[in-house]
Amino acid sequence: MLDLTKIRGLLDARQPGHALPQGFYTDPDVFAFDLEAIHGRSWMLAGFEVELPEPGCMLSVPIGRSSVLIVRDRQGRLRGFHNSCRHRGARLCETGRSQRSWIICPYHQWTYDLDGRLANAPRMPGAFDRAQHGLRPVPVETVAGSVYVCLADDPPAFDDFRARLTPLLVPHNLADAKLACETTLVERANWKLVMENARECYHCLARHPELSVTFPASPRRSVQFADGAHFDRFRTRMAEVGLPVGPVEGEWWQAMRFPVNEGAITLSMDGRPACARLMCDIAKGDIGSMRWALEPHSFAHATCDTVFLFSAMPTGPEETVVTSKWLVQKDAVEGVDYTVEGLTGMWTKTNLQDLDLCENNQLGVNSVGYVPGPYSLEAEHLVMRFVDWYCAEARAYLDRGADPERSAPARPRLAAVAAGGALGAGAVSGALGAGRV
Repeated sequence: MLDLTKIRGLLDARQPGHALPQGFYTDPDVFAFDLEAIHGRSWMLAGFEVELPEPGCMLSVPIGRSSVLIVRDRQGRLRGFHNSCRHRGARLCETGRSQRSWIICPYHQWTYDLDGRLANAPRMPGAFDRAQHGLRPVPVETVAGSVYVCLADDPPAFDDFRARLTPLLVPHNLADAKLACETTLVERANWKLVMENARECYHCLARHPELSVTFPASPRRSVQFADGAHFDRFRTRMAEVGLPVGPVEGEWWQAMRFPVNEGAITLSMDGRPACARLMCDIAKGDIGSMRWALEPHSFAHATCDTVFLFSAMPTGPEETVVTSKWLVQKDAVEGVDYTVEGLTGMWTKTNLQDLDLCENNQLGVNSVGYVPGPYSLEAEHLVMRFVDWYCAEARAYLDRGADPERSAPARPRLAAVAAGGALGAGAVSGALGAGRV
């Protein structure tokens, strides 16, 4: 049983504006708590609809110790299920994609239809009621071709996220895409260290030379878009071609379109499209990057030539699996329109550099000399947002356990976003910070 007194004590010891107390990054009890209170109650960007193009296609996604099975049923609808047989709990499908006419447990051959109903349970008694033993459903939602799941029976509200992200994401035509590449990395670091690293670009100029060629990697939040003329020209051009810029955000998500560095068209090793067939050819592809991010685990960039997804899933107190996916236009031909190396090179180098940084960070945090230090208000704005969100969610979960009728506390919205949306370059910089991802 979880020691919730320990969790509350760590939250009470946390100093605002500082890194978290050591136990948040090392303690097995905190890890178990995170799986239940955070990952068990949050929306996760599981993948894309093009990964499930026709009935019978399945996508198995691990979330902590759990696994979700997303299935396109015989009517073409996406359904989500716990990836666990209703007999003795065996995992039904391995992690990844597959296609089959029925969901068959590999252990005792219990067989489920694509809508989750139990169709066959060999050697069970005549009085056995198959209708009571269908797969347990998991909420599934979609936004403009992206797919989201939540383990909770009562997940956070989703409609506002869909309504506000859709105009930003629709122009990238995810329905006309295909998955070009997927990679995984095992990082020996707590998931919060991985995500804190992913929510800032304080380290980018020094540690990500390839990314910094095209990404606005200034370490100062106040000058990420300090070339106001550059951003204003970009915003004016986007308005002329009908592309919204944002920013828009909610408690657990953020999104905006931003310009890449001068002389670049997209986020790539040299600033030129890595795929000749564009996913979005508006303005000849000179549309910057549309970034959207979800707490607690992901960010994605939609550019003219690709969509890149980064997802970090906890697998142990000091272990995280990072999954990356790249989409390209569905008719693009590998070796003709793109190469996998050219498409993935920049983010792969960045991910490997970050793996080293996060694992080294974990080694230092493990030390008896670790003392939580202050975040940079200029360069780590999104890190602070992430940590504040995490602590608020953790405390709200504890409070709900103490008093189920008690609602979660309200969280302040970022002032720049709450002000409306017609923001200047400085306000946009302040709203979304200098996080690269």
